[in-house]
Amino acid sequence: MPEYLSPGVYIEEFEMGARPIEGVSTSTAGFLGKTERGPVYPKLVTGFEDFKKWYGSYLTDSYTAYGVEGFFLNGGKRCYVGRVLSDANSETAQGTVGAVMTIQAIGPGEWGNRIAVKIGKGTMSGSTASAPWDKAKLTVMYWKVAPPTDPPVDPTDLSLMRDPDRRVPDILEVYDNLSPDNTSSDFYEKRINGLSRLIRVKQNTVGGIPAQELAFLNKVGTGINGADGDPIDLEDYKGREITDSFFTVAEVIRTGLKGFEAVDEIAILCAPDENSVATLSNELIYHCEDLKDRFAVLQAAQTNTDLGALERPADSKYAAFYTPWIKILDPLTNTLKLIPPGGHIAGVYARSDIERGVHKAPANEVLKGAVDLQLKIPKGVQDILNPKGINCIRYFPGRGILIWGARTISSNSLWKYINVRRLFNFIEESIEEGTQWMVFEPNNENLWARVVQTITQFLTRVWRDGALMGTTAEQAFFVKCDRTTMTQDDIDNGRLICLIGIAPVKPAEFVIFRIAQWQGGSEVSEEKEEK
Repeated sequence: MPEYLSPGVYIEEFEMGARPIEGVSTSTAGFLGKTERGPVYPKLVTGFEDFKKWYGSYLTDSYTAYGVEGFFLNGGKRCYVGRVLSDANSETAQGTVGAVMTIQAIGPGEWGNRIAVKIGKGTMSGSTASAPWDKAKLTVMYWKVAPPTDPPVDPTDLSLMRDPDRRVPDILEVYDNLSPDNTSSDFYEKRINGLSRLIRVKQNTVGGIPAQELAFLNKVGTGINGADGDPIDLEDYKGREITDSFFTVAEVIRTGLKGFEAVDEIAILCAPDENSVATLSNELIYHCEDLKDRFAVLQAAQTNTDLGALERPADSKYAAFYTPWIKILDPLTNTLKLIPPGGHIAGVYARSDIERGVHKAPANEVLKGAVDLQLKIPKGVQDILNPKGINCIRYFPGRGILIWGARTISSNSLWKYINVRRLFNFIEESIEEGTQWMVFEPNNENLWARVVQTITQFLTRVWRDGALMGTTAEQAFFVKCDRTTMTQDDIDNGRLICLIGIAPVKPAEFVIFRIAQWQGGSEVSEEKEEK
């Protein structure tokens, strides 16, 4: 209670009624897979150009870049990327310049051996000595395919473009007027770490910045060769906790699915290379079932051409399964290429969520970027696949290539449709995040009334958006929190129990028009004669 110890006027603020619940995002995807380069912890990217900035471009032995591109092409706005690499014996390229500073690639792998660095005098340096300087310039270069000779002395020399042995780098970063003073805003750790697409740096001893001739990173001082390690396996996708000791304070980095566990924003999960690792589909499903706030997009294998024998990979209400693969125009070869459809489908999920809402089934939607299909699936074949929970991608003349299925792989009819499962994910997580303020509040009738009011207002908005059945809010949902939902033992043990029921909309999967002949005119005339 407030204290009133002296005469005067006191103004007090207090809360009453409901607190608004903000709906969580359902359109953020998470992609796991092999990339050209980049960090191994989950990183947010907001476009395909952003993806290429951090992770590189297309690979001939991975569909990750193609899947991410398809996601953004089909309307996706943001996704997290988890680079998968063998954790068994991979190494990160690194060079130590004297005892002063260490430069390391931002992620493990052989790609780091194609980074070259040069440290020189900054343009605003006030020192006349050759080294150390009070201001330095750090030039960083990266080649997707390493030049056969040493890196060029002047990366800006246009004549390099005419010399295949000393060609210009694919990425060039220049950091000028760096300071060795860790209190300065130009301190090289502050200017580079977290911003560079290629490297991170640390100061070993306080002092100047030494001179360093241009050399590949693994050949700088006491260099370390980057290595990809063993082939990627299931454990690499499941992920591990790695202790990163590069900086003074060690940090735990989580990779793979383990890294995605900490990213609450992910609502759609996809691994474009899903069929390259045995039982990876099951791990994606387990991940979604454990967290209960995301949904997996699964893809049939390229070899699944006998559609009559095709079966869903598991029984789960947290995943959907699609066939066949799609053909795209490959930017690497400018020819048609078969790829799994998961990334493009995840983009359709996001587009449908943004334009219509999560309650709209992500089907009867055009698959942008697909120019052809691996297999043409006729209606008779889909009559077999659809009851199994296998969603087909089909071509319709005059309409294009469409997603023509909206089912999960669950055998439970209550969770048959994708939009129903994802709607519940949206409502459950929104309520969970929007009611955290209730924890440790006095568990009495006043709190129960605020709980009911808070959730009722949120569900009313959901109903008005068309996500729930019923012509009135009372028909669409109910919220109950009182002594009928809790026993005295629950209250004594600090439990507040609220009962919520909602009536989700189901997609019109089978549209049936029943038409018959009607002899309307004769019936009217006969009626008149009787009168």
